[in-house]
Amino acid sequence: MREPEAISTVDETTSFIDWPGDGLLIEPLLGAIAAQAATADATRSVSDEVIALIKGNPVMGMTASESLGGLDSSVAAVARELAAVAGACTSTAWCLWNHLCTWHFFCGLLGPEHAGLLAGIVANREWVSFPAGASSRVKGELRGDRIHLEGTAAFGSGARYGEWAGVGFVMTDAPKARRFTLVDLRGPGLEVEPTWKAMSLRASATDHVHYRGASVPAGRNVPFPDFFRKVFRDPAFPVIDRRYREDWVALSDLWLGAMAVGLTTAALAETAEGIRSRVALAGVRMIERPTVHVNLGQAGALVRTAADTVVRACEETDARIECGIAPTETDYLRQTGAAMQALACCDDAMRLVLRVLGGNGLREGGNFERRYRDFQAMPLHINAHRDRVTEQIGRHLLGLDPANPI
Repeated sequence: MREPEAISTVDETTSFIDWPGDGLLIEPLLGAIAAQAATADATRSVSDEVIALIKGNPVMGMTASESLGGLDSSVAAVARELAAVAGACTSTAWCLWNHLCTWHFFCGLLGPEHAGLLAGIVANREWVSFPAGASSRVKGELRGDRIHLEGTAAFGSGARYGEWAGVGFVMTDAPKARRFTLVDLRGPGLEVEPTWKAMSLRASATDHVHYRGASVPAGRNVPFPDFFRKVFRDPAFPVIDRRYREDWVALSDLWLGAMAVGLTTAALAETAEGIRSRVALAGVRMIERPTVHVNLGQAGALVRTAADTVVRACEETDARIECGIAPTETDYLRQTGAAMQALACCDDAMRLVLRVLGGNGLREGGNFERRYRDFQAMPLHINAHRDRVTEQIGRHLLGLDPANPI
């Protein structure tokens, strides 16, 4: 039997998926990010050195408009950067992803009135997070010229690495009117509590932030409307830049889909590379087994489909932003639906790779187990969760109003 040609399966996998990986802003840091991935997973914390390197990299300002001193990068460009980081260390990518997409939201919500504050954060390359998940409850009370905050906000991805946190709260004298502000995490009256104990993304630092008398200037707050995506689309609503009319949840979904592609491509490439030297039962080389070909082939096709789906949706979004066209509800659902389906393709692909590796592959260790665990949190994120997205798409197809505000 003719020996297989000596080719780099990592290069071949990347070429087949056709996901650009050259000329990235984050490229000089990928080696350091990957080198600490296993330690980050074991210690549940991203390396301080890596966090410092990322804060010193222009990638921090990709979702900030030029008027704020940012790069005003395309949605597709952000997707490529995050996919590369996810292939190196998905926990690190998760925190950077959270910073980039919540920053987009903060700029849209705070608007031109607070452009000075936002520009200062960009100039200093400071990290933001948005603890506002299930069980969050924060109240504000006006005392003189400051608003004092009390309560706890949950699911603050990257909070322990950051300088600022977005806070949704209600005033004690107006409990039905939600407000929003940015709080400097370096100030008094704050505690960041590590709470993420899951099997997946163990260094993602999805923490609780406790506000115990922390305060902000009274003028640093804005209304926090329900269905904010519809508010942002209104031409009468002032925005710093046209990019901020795009919904941050939809963008977060697209970038989450890109990270899934990056992670799954790395897992597939490493597995294909390892197959070349592996021997199965009875001394049969795994590279010669038809079932290996079939399963890896299907996995490759699924990841390519996921990549194409995400890229197409990113390009549609970028074209709309370039033309200054506000998105519609249909646009929003196309974005979230594309991301949801890309995640489903990557989920199937990861299971096929696991089937190829088998028990012996798991016994020998390696990166796949960590990557597989990390992936599990992706389709479960509420923004891209299949149940939430498909319900909204279904209601839209039937001419009903959306059931969910995000």
